Amino acid sequence: MPDSKMDSPMNTEPDLGYRAQGFYYGGKWESPSSSNTFVSNSPSTGKQLAEAPLAGAEDVDRAVKAAAKGFDEWRRVGLKERAKCMETFAKRIRENAKELALIDCVDSGNALSGMEGDMHWTADSLDYFAGLITEVKGETSSHGPRHMNLLTRQPYGVVAKLNAFNHPFRFCAEKAAAPLAAGNCVVIKSSEQAPISSFRLAELADGVFPPGVVNVIAGDGKTGAMLVSHPLVSRVGFIGSVETGRRVAVGAAEGLKRVSLELGGKNPIIIFPDADPKKAASAAIKGMNMNRQGQSCSSTSRVFVHASLHNAVADEIVRLAEALPVGFPWIAKNELGPVVSAQQFARIMGFIEAGKQEGATLLTGGGRPTDAELANGHFIRPTVFDNVRQEMRIAREEIFGPVMSILPWSDEEDMLTKVNCLQYGLTAAIITNQLDRAMETAMRVDAGYVWINATGRYLGAPYGGWKASGLGVEETFEELLSYTQLKNINMRW
Repeated sequence: MPDSKMDSPMNTEPDLGYRAQGFYYGGKWESPSSSNTFVSNSPSTGKQLAEAPLAGAEDVDRAVKAAAKGFDEWRRVGLKERAKCMETFAKRIRENAKELALIDCVDSGNALSGMEGDMHWTADSLDYFAGLITEVKGETSSHGPRHMNLLTRQPYGVVAKLNAFNHPFRFCAEKAAAPLAAGNCVVIKSSEQAPISSFRLAELADGVFPPGVVNVIAGDGKTGAMLVSHPLVSRVGFIGSVETGRRVAVGAAEGLKRVSLELGGKNPIIIFPDADPKKAASAAIKGMNMNRQGQSCSSTSRVFVHASLHNAVADEIVRLAEALPVGFPWIAKNELGPVVSAQQFARIMGFIEAGKQEGATLLTGGGRPTDAELANGHFIRPTVFDNVRQEMRIAREEIFGPVMSILPWSDEEDMLTKVNCLQYGLTAAIITNQLDRAMETAMRVDAGYVWINATGRYLGAPYGGWKASGLGVEETFEELLSYTQLKNINMRW
């Protein structure tokens, strides 16, 4: 893939220079088994960005078998050398961070600043897990004279990684870090909505790892299903919607495979009456991840604000939302680009219409920007609904777009019941100056990750959902251990 043309006029979409080479497995590029392809269109302009090969059953089989062959070598690589491979890969990502960020920015519609942050987070993740490799240790115990029990951890073998569109490169590379550190080989399937950077990932990994350790294919849901069900795949990691996650789990269950699922969220931010209205509103906007158009499973889209602060917080949220620069995502000043596809645009607009029909008050947004040069893209202005009731669709279903719902409350027990009544349990945020109230609320909300007067994530802090929001945790030592299986050796001499 040649270098991207990054010196184009600002309003001209950068040429990513993508040319399909096929699929990458076994340490080299291989031609697809068929002429089937799929198209990735620009969410900003509607223009075709890439025509990528669509992996079928034969391609999946070849990639998995290449990974299985690579596993025979990778599992024998010394821990120091394994860590060195990962650190070299991280260095390559940092060296190409601007180019990679631009690719994901154009292909997914996410703001350039956010995608640059993704690249550094990804490199840091690879270094983090490389540093933990020597900490994967076993145990010994004695059950009598001349009797020893040895407990050791070993890799699964071939790990399938199926990823979402909202962090295209990051998910493909970052989510391979723990499996690789544990000694597994990976077959990565990128999202069909934003596949281009996964091919660049393969180019950067080439020559760093032994053949078959890192393998990249592209395709649709059928491709993913074939990958999950392949008999040589022993472990599966998936990021996406609850509905698709259930299908992945069912497919993996046929082979009794271990599964990690990072799924959706309909996350609350709870604002107590002692909070500063401006700081609370700022936290609500920041928690929405608007540099990804709210297309984030952790977005705090349900704003539970105490009635005494309702007007002040709602007014400030509207002010901040309307101040967000909306436009082409490769222009540095813009914070909100287009949603990823025409289908996603139609889905979000359907939710906005449902909110109106069900009686919520639309405070701002709700449609396209008025700028004519954005007319061909899937742009949606930041949208804020007020006086939302819990039974409304916009309060119950994950929208995955720049839509916030304000739910006033006065009775704390009733509010907590509504906070916890959904199938989701990924994140929650609490805004208050009272420590006892903050901790009690944090213990009572059904969520795997809770912020108190803060936002952001940190390597080493477990990230994962409760209930239908997922299985397992990531970004921590426990994730590394989850890609190993225990072996007990009982010995007498």
